[in-house]
Amino acid sequence: MATAQKRLEQLQEHFRTHNKVREQRQHSSKVHSVRFNCLGTKLASGSNDKSVVIYALSDRLSKEKTFYGHNGPVDQLTWHGFNPDLLATASGDKTVRIWDTRTYKSVSTINTKGENINITWSRDGNTIAVGNKEDLITFIDTKTNKIRAEEKFNFEINEIMWNKTSDQMYLTSGQGSIHVLSYPNLELLNVLKAHPATCICIDFDQSGKYFAVGSADALTSIWDTEELTCLRVLSRLDWPVRTVSFSHDSRLLASASEDHFIDISCIETGERVCEIKLESATFSISFHPKQYLLAYACDDKKDDGRDAGNFKMYGFAD
Repeated sequence: MATAQKRLEQLQEHFRTHNKVREQRQHSSKVHSVRFNCLGTKLASGSNDKSVVIYALSDRLSKEKTFYGHNGPVDQLTWHGFNPDLLATASGDKTVRIWDTRTYKSVSTINTKGENINITWSRDGNTIAVGNKEDLITFIDTKTNKIRAEEKFNFEINEIMWNKTSDQMYLTSGQGSIHVLSYPNLELLNVLKAHPATCICIDFDQSGKYFAVGSADALTSIWDTEELTCLRVLSRLDWPVRTVSFSHDSRLLASASEDHFIDISCIETGERVCEIKLESATFSISFHPKQYLLAYACDDKKDDGRDAGNFKMYGFAD
């Protein structure tokens, strides 16, 4: 316990000295999704203004390019599991687009049957899964950029994610459960009764050892992937948990909601490491894959009440 306490204190001290925020305002409307690529050299943001902006990250964050092409809001985006230049976006215009940041072009547009709201790229890079408002999940073969399969569910699905080996899919449901499916057979392997209210979001750590679930009951649960058992529950938020993200070393978990702060917790103990104070609700967060930097998109407004079109990054030193 003494060792765990010492590690917690070291993490807390790190964020006391690395607590500066940098802001980017490149969109004209609300930012729905922010994600780092697998190397942490680029970050993408998708917005209600129908655009995607790519940023380069070295000593500082700088804009590289704005992608246009979608005819509806970009609700969620996902990077290739190990190719740092390929990005996929899900839009309400009933399409998925795959972009190459080397050429700054859309290399493929895949038409789907509904307004897309969530998307995930398998860790092996072979498949993109996208879900729409009618709870239909479409599976896209990234070798051909064609639809491989579709699966319609008779319950609410809020977010989807692959496990580390890309042979299972995890679905968060409106039933307060996590549905685990085999892939590519899509057989139901397990139903985890995770929360008494809707399960909203999910994230896996890089090692594949843990996954975390955010729920409408304002709780965040941390699970052991191998045993499918809940290790601990975090309860510092008061509103439905909209987004969660693991740090690169699987030591921290960030959780956010309509509460005006982001909670960063120690996975080992469940205790708070730090609190990022905000002025509005947060709907997308992403830890950097190699360091303690957290990107987050809030529902900030300009002085005239319009969307600020911004996101921020936390974790810089003086």
